Amino acid sequence: MFSLTSSFRYYLYRGVTDMRKSFNGLSGIVQSKLHRNLMSGEVFIFINRRRDRVKLLRWETGGFILYYKRLESGTFELPVFDKDSVSCQMRLTDLILMVEGISIEKSKRRKRFFINNYANYS
Repeated sequence: MFSLTSSFRYYLYRGVTDMRKSFNGLSGIVQSKLHRNLMSGEVFIFINRRRDRVKLLRWETGGFILYYKRLESGTFELPVFDKDSVSCQMRLTDLILMVEGISIEKSKRRKRFFINNYANYS
């Protein structure tokens, strides 16, 4: 309940999102642009044009949960995208770095053992 774990799949929507959108509007983006199943338990991440606001949408048993963060100063650094893709899959650790304002590109990931549950994730 109200938690994010590394077992979830995270998808960052590449397009600019109007932060006035709530559950229904963001759900529409997931279905029409990302072509993902809303009820899958995946976490969908949306950023506004100025990159100072982020919303995370996730289905849990019984309903949707929406997380929203607005920065008072600064911006979120977005990961490098494939220019042709509508979204990119992220790890929870990269999401945390992004939200905390730590440069993802300048950080170095040390080798760790993990079971890759992410299809097409390198």
